[in-house]
Amino acid sequence: MTTERVGTDRLVTVFGGSGFVGRHVVRALARDGWRVRVACRRPDLAFFLQPLGGPGQVMPVQANLRDQASVAATLRDADAAVNLVGVLAEGGKQTFAAIHAEGARAVAQAVKAAGISNFVHISAIGADAGSASAYARTKAQGEAAVFEAVPEAVIFRPSVIFGPEDDFFNRFGTMARYFPVIPIVGATTKFQPVYVGDVACAVALALAGKATQGATYELGGPEVKTFEQLVDYVLAVAERDRHVAKLSFGTAKLVAAITQFFATVSLGLFPKLLTMTSDQVKLLKRDNVVSEDAKAAGRTLQGLGIEPTAIETVAPSYLYRYRKTGQYQDQRS
Repeated sequence: MTTERVGTDRLVTVFGGSGFVGRHVVRALARDGWRVRVACRRPDLAFFLQPLGGPGQVMPVQANLRDQASVAATLRDADAAVNLVGVLAEGGKQTFAAIHAEGARAVAQAVKAAGISNFVHISAIGADAGSASAYARTKAQGEAAVFEAVPEAVIFRPSVIFGPEDDFFNRFGTMARYFPVIPIVGATTKFQPVYVGDVACAVALALAGKATQGATYELGGPEVKTFEQLVDYVLAVAERDRHVAKLSFGTAKLVAAITQFFATVSLGLFPKLLTMTSDQVKLLKRDNVVSEDAKAAGRTLQGLGIEPTAIETVAPSYLYRYRKTGQYQDQRS
């Protein structure tokens, strides 16, 4: 999928462009001719993005969402902006409220002050101001702050995002490599995994004026699968025979409390792979799929003219590493 090429005299600032989704968004925007200013806390760790564009087309710069002056500076002379900043779990000052709500507000207000109306914000399916989950609740607060400051903004709510660097399939692939039992909670909870390249293409289309201003889109892949089905798929591709232990929400709540305690007292040394949070348990009580309202209104990938990419066409290319002999599994004599 390609978008109309824009002139290289146009500049877009991408907040969080060095992350998993960010690197794909930067690639898509550079491909379409944008000059991309990547705003991140550690620009020295984002130079790997520069080869995604031509000489001088991609430039990492320093910005911290808690420093309004640095946020404003990154938007100087920009024609558009994208906010991708988000966290899956809290840690230190990186709380859901600070990043998803106040961080989004800081970016949106700076975008408004810079006179920019071409603004895309990435949220998440399940964003709900009344949710018991702080993650979902602050995502909704961030959305409200964005529309309050920039009513013309376009918001994308993806389901779980997959791709070579994802934290979903790779997590369970790693667990399958080392553990005989894979514990999961919410085995019947439904997901609609969306390919990171499709999300990036949606962002590029929105900045090219192909999305409805002031609208919220929900992005999902071509298939809806339960949590258990997705874990079983990872095990099948990785060719690992593992037992999937389906935990009740009550048991999961207890396990989360224990792992969070050890993560705290170990000062971050407790393996992230084994950590479950109480907020994640709350999130898993609700399905994570595109709503019927979004489908009816055409606020989906298909509504943007994007044919969603199936898991099977991408995931095996990076899940093979979890086989006993990696990519050479099928070549053994």
